[in-house]
Amino acid sequence: MNSEENTDSIPIDFILDILSRLPSKSIARCRCVSKLWESMIRQSYFTELFLTRSSSRPHLLIAVEQEGEWKFFSLPQPKNYLGKSSLVVAANLHLKFFEDKRPHGCSYASSLIYLPNMTIRKKGDDDLRVICNPSTGQYGYVILPPLLDFKSKPYGKFLGFDPIDKQFKVLIPIFDFDKHQTDHHILKLGAETVGWRKIQSPLCYLPHSNGTICINGILYYLAKINYARDENVLVCFDVRSENFVFLRLNTYCSSTKLVNYKGKLGMINQEYVDDGGFPLKLSVWVLEDVGKEEWSTYVYTLRDDNKVDQVKYNLSVVGVTASGEIVLVKKTQTLKPFYVLYFNPDKNTLLSVEVKGLHRGLYAVHRIYAFVDHVEDLEFNIMKTTYAAKSKFSQEDRF
Repeated sequence: MNSEENTDSIPIDFILDILSRLPSKSIARCRCVSKLWESMIRQSYFTELFLTRSSSRPHLLIAVEQEGEWKFFSLPQPKNYLGKSSLVVAANLHLKFFEDKRPHGCSYASSLIYLPNMTIRKKGDDDLRVICNPSTGQYGYVILPPLLDFKSKPYGKFLGFDPIDKQFKVLIPIFDFDKHQTDHHILKLGAETVGWRKIQSPLCYLPHSNGTICINGILYYLAKINYARDENVLVCFDVRSENFVFLRLNTYCSSTKLVNYKGKLGMINQEYVDDGGFPLKLSVWVLEDVGKEEWSTYVYTLRDDNKVDQVKYNLSVVGVTASGEIVLVKKTQTLKPFYVLYFNPDKNTLLSVEVKGLHRGLYAVHRIYAFVDHVEDLEFNIMKTTYAAKSKFSQEDRF
């Protein structure tokens, strides 16, 4: 009796309910069971059901970069750990890339990772950039727009997501030194006919390298508008309408981290009191109202009695969980073990989580990127016509 005959005796809704509780890697393998199973798993109903289940079990996504090699891991975010100060968890490896040796960076939005500086050469095409779903192992390619001349330079390549139309877009600010203006190239991923388009900004600026964050369809990043006066702004780009809003900032430092603070844009500055060690001061600004430019401010201090001996130096904030815990890691790692710290500002407690399996195969200094509240999502139909999205679980999937 084959799998399709077995399926006839079991209600499909029951099968889908069971499958929706599996991890994404298992779902990818289940596609190979039969054509019927593949058809069921590709239904939009199942994709939404899986996303709903996955949203209730958020993970910390960790990207490790070492000499052009990328590895993506995930681990469950701790909950119900009252009375504990330390935990040990195992990291789950999802995806590996072996490409060129240049240093990279990455942009994250709605479960997808964009690697704008990773170059893959494909016969007959220009250099391609990688965008991937680390949970499923699928990845696709993006061709960068041609620059008009050597006087134009891209400053940042950002990934944004519009939750209303469920649309991903790549935004590239380009500074024209001759005209002294900032233009933008924008690409709607998955569009069948529309390629890169050019839109202008009402303000001339240069983005900082603090990274981006996309919250409820708004892509946020920091920028400088006046080098002589050291004036800085928060850029708010509406992914759906493609409109810009600029908010002037009274404070900025290179360690400023943009975070999702309970559904609102947050900025966190960190300041070590003692040469990279504890106490560690965390200054938090939360954007309460964009139109009125209203901010709330909080200051927290991780003191000596909070510290974990192995990781008390050179920590960096990587995000804030939905429950309000500030997450810190060491962004550059050379030694084992690897720790993730969860600071609860309401209770003034610090939980250290030792992560097993992260350093396997690593032999030199490597850089860490981490993204909180990562939700496994099976959706990856953003490359419908440009290129086939490849998966490590099947030979080729075409969307």
